[in-house]
Amino acid sequence: MMFTAICFVLFLMVFFKLLGIAIKVGWGLLKVALYLVVFPIVVLAMIFGGFVFIALPIILIAGATGMAVGA
Repeated sequence: MMFTAICFVLFLMVFFKLLGIAIKVGWGLLKVALYLVVFPIVVLAMIFGGFVFIALPIILIAGATGMAVGA
């Protein structure tokens, strides 16, 4: 009975140690994936979104000026 209890406690210790290692490895892989995949996509989206937001009034002004000069 005592041997079974000791084995059970040791099993739980190993299980929780492996669970902690798995969480650390998963967090590390998630950080690598975020830095290599998600952040560049977000940065590109912000750049293109910002350029379109800034470029639209400039295009409208240039179009109106071109129409006025050409008329």
